[in-house]
Amino acid sequence: MPNDEELAVELLGRTDHGRLAASLRAMPFLALARHVVVDGRVLLRLHRGCGYHRACLGSVVAYGTDNLTSAGPGESVWSVQIVGRCEAVEPTASHRALFGPAPRFMDGEPFDPVHLSIEPQFSTVHSADDAMERQFRRTL
Repeated sequence: MPNDEELAVELLGRTDHGRLAASLRAMPFLALARHVVVDGRVLLRLHRGCGYHRACLGSVVAYGTDNLTSAGPGESVWSVQIVGRCEAVEPTASHRALFGPAPRFMDGEPFDPVHLSIEPQFSTVHSADDAMERQFRRTL
């Protein structure tokens, strides 16, 4: 079975969207983001218009996702969270392609993408039963 960090990054790669958690003037917030996993780092695309990226830059943030609504029969329900320092990035053309098309609008205004990167420093993985362990034993 992979260690928690490897498992967390692998599970993140199975989903497209998650929630970025940080604080803005000591108030916590969650922001929806599109993510891709590249070389063990999590690249995020979110809407610049909300301004959340400014609070994240240079800060330690948490990012998480789950399969609560997409787990199939016999699959374990899981959630994953990574924590690490957040930095601005300019994605390469191939990284942009991994994100796929951007939405046209976010909260009624034209979508203006901003890209961030998180290198996981630690992670947590939770599953509802042992189906995940059985699944990983089969794939390793």
